[in-house]
Amino acid sequence: MRPVTTSSNAPIARSLADALPLEHGPTWRNRFALAPLTNTQSNPDGTLTDDEHEWLAARGRGGFGLVMTAAAYVAPAGQAWGGQLGIASEAHLPGLARLAEALRASGATSSVQLHHGGQRADAALHGGPNQCPWDAPEKDAVAMTTDEVHRMVDDFVAAAVLAERAGFDGVQLHGAHGYLLGQFLDGRHNHRTDGYGGSLADRQRALTEVLEGVRAATGPDFQLGLRLTPEGFGIPLEEGVETTRTFLASGLLDHLDLSLWDVRMRPRGGADGLLVEHFTDLPRGTTRLGVAGGVVSTEDARWCLEQGADFVTVGVGAILHHDFAARALADPAFRVRERPVTREELRAESVGERFLDYLAAGWDDLVA
Repeated sequence: MRPVTTSSNAPIARSLADALPLEHGPTWRNRFALAPLTNTQSNPDGTLTDDEHEWLAARGRGGFGLVMTAAAYVAPAGQAWGGQLGIASEAHLPGLARLAEALRASGATSSVQLHHGGQRADAALHGGPNQCPWDAPEKDAVAMTTDEVHRMVDDFVAAAVLAERAGFDGVQLHGAHGYLLGQFLDGRHNHRTDGYGGSLADRQRALTEVLEGVRAATGPDFQLGLRLTPEGFGIPLEEGVETTRTFLASGLLDHLDLSLWDVRMRPRGGADGLLVEHFTDLPRGTTRLGVAGGVVSTEDARWCLEQGADFVTVGVGAILHHDFAARALADPAFRVRERPVTREELRAESVGERFLDYLAAGWDDLVA
């Protein structure tokens, strides 16, 4: 077991059942967070359906400390798939408010993940062309003007304000997986000369301005998180480490989640050790650090805390068991059911029909 330390190197003990206090807003009741899982269950206009409401509310009842929505588009031009949740207009507010109320009643802390697809948006859904930090004709994407970058920042801030009005405890910015905020970090392609490209500091600028804008526009009890890809999508490991270091130390964040695909994976570029080990020793001040990828048992989750994470984000495990968190806290030997599973088993876990179709079409060995 690796020693777990704070940024001051003082040893601390962590348990999955420990409450997690944050700098702003409510304390999470434990160290489990629901991953922002794409589920394609929203209405065509981005409003919340009963199926998506129940999918998320069931995870609140199932014991997760933090329940987060799927990626929600902050502007119509950012919509990346059909059935995506929206947080871009007043029309989205009633469904979001109903969900926030249900999650609060379940005892979970709640968050909306804020998203813009950029060059990975679906131009057919919003009329195109897609927006991107650079021209990408193969993606039907054109370079954003500086004014459009400023409007994008404003869209993220406005969406956070809408989430706060709806009653959510916070938001998380989707800066991972090569979507728009992550595209600005891509050193292979982002060579803008207007202060939003080129050097690493300038490639971080759009994300920094969104974080600063959200923090300034929301109240002192509103939680602010960020999801990052630590390596890949044009981000070499060294830059992933420096970007994580910068935002952990910024004083702007309550939590930062690293999307690792597999928490035990090794760096793609051949660096030594496990990928997670390059991040858990970074100074983090009051920011809480989470990891995600392939956590399907109590032992997996406990291992993540032993590596130095403050919380564990669960994806597939939460699809297979709405009460993954409660089961893992109650049973040190808990492991998810064997896959593939039947549609009827997943319906019993509050997985709706459109989500079932999405899983059956795109996930190997999950749905029988």
